[in-house]
Amino acid sequence: MPLRPLLSSTTPMLISRQTLRAQVRAARKALSIEQQNQFANQACQRAIQLITERGVKRLALYLANDGELDTQPLIDALWQRGIEVYLPRLHPFSPGNLIFLAYRVDSPLIKNRLGILEPKLAITQMRLPHQLDMVITPLVAFDANGNRMGMGGGYYDRTLAYWPLMGKPLPVGYAHDCQQVSHLPCEHWDVPLPMIITPTRIVNGA
Repeated sequence: MPLRPLLSSTTPMLISRQTLRAQVRAARKALSIEQQNQFANQACQRAIQLITERGVKRLALYLANDGELDTQPLIDALWQRGIEVYLPRLHPFSPGNLIFLAYRVDSPLIKNRLGILEPKLAITQMRLPHQLDMVITPLVAFDANGNRMGMGGGYYDRTLAYWPLMGKPLPVGYAHDCQQVSHLPCEHWDVPLPMIITPTRIVNGA
């Protein structure tokens, strides 16, 4: 059975972003290994269907940590289909922004200053956001309107701020069902997502 959203429609929303972030992170970390594997495979099937329908050729996503919905089944499926896969990397010259580098089976990875694995910098393997067809973003929490809460660094909000004007890349959230909340407090810089993939459904947002 799908997990219910962490906060119901009757839950008071007088709650700080920090508290909400901590609650949702705890909920996804509480999932068992069996649940994580099952949900990752279910989400992968939904993602592949969407990616195929949209004719995506270049796609960026993340490597899961901290209980995030695992992307490895999706990465394997993309490689098998010949779709170019990219991972985010902290921009070396523009603090707070991301670039994306090609990710293959033999790609060397290093930990960045946040403790997250990212590809070694190689200019020939780099793509700017508008050169990608789709970016599957990690998130901590989301609501039915496509509002997204990340870890607080604002990296994806800055990177995707101009996608509606350029038409690329399409940002798609990827999350466990338990990461949905009834209402997400937002700031003016937050970039809403047109859709979020979960193990049980695709949520159409902004």
